[in-house]
Amino acid sequence: MGQPVASRGRAATPTVGKAMLNKYARAFFTRVLTPFAAFLIRRGVSPDTVTILGTAGVMAGALVFFPRGELFWGTIVITLFVFSDMVDGNMARQLGRSSRWGAFLDSTLDRVADSAIFGGFALWYAGDGDNNVLCAVSIFCLASGQVVSYTKARGESIGLPVAVNGLVERAERLVISLVAAGLAGFHETFGVPGIQVLLPIALWIVAVGSVVTLVQRVVTVRREAAEADAAADTGTSPQSTSPRSTSPESNSSENTSHSSEASS
Repeated sequence: MGQPVASRGRAATPTVGKAMLNKYARAFFTRVLTPFAAFLIRRGVSPDTVTILGTAGVMAGALVFFPRGELFWGTIVITLFVFSDMVDGNMARQLGRSSRWGAFLDSTLDRVADSAIFGGFALWYAGDGDNNVLCAVSIFCLASGQVVSYTKARGESIGLPVAVNGLVERAERLVISLVAAGLAGFHETFGVPGIQVLLPIALWIVAVGSVVTLVQRVVTVRREAAEADAAADTGTSPQSTSPRSTSPESNSSENTSHSSEASS
């Protein structure tokens, strides 16, 4: 959700699947959303406004519909507003802006939106969903997602590239959970039997995948820190990012809206 900023340091090499998805999704959504982004610019709407409104829409979809068990309609509302994550970046490119403030606002509101989504799941399972275990898993997904984001941001802030693509990054967390929620909503909304089990399965996948991703990033930061310290001792200069990170996960495919509009 935000204005693009230049990547710093050594970006993690994406997997073949992620690279192909980013390439083709980016091209498709650029073609589709460019006219709409241009229309908003002509009307004097700023990228920051789109970012804020998009986040507000995601929060409304998650915290109004999910706690009531309306998973299908909640997912539809969230999906519509998630497209703002691509529109504002497209607008910034058309305006020729590359803003540290935009990157900061974007990344901060991404964390707010993610928290609302998994918080909505937790409220559902704490209430009418009546499943304390899945409520706890939802809360764990919320917390682990924030920590996974923090590890990259903190690593970059101390001058390390954090060159790793984790197993379950932000895009995967959102796609897995929202697709499952939307399909599970067919049970409540349309009476489709058995399909409601998809959301619990997705939450467990996200929880386990987040732990794996966290370990991957911690191990990477430890290795890069050791290499940087050894290089400092020998007087050489290792390749690293600027000590000031412009945004969490700005060099990973998890938050590609800072360099393209093909993120989640």
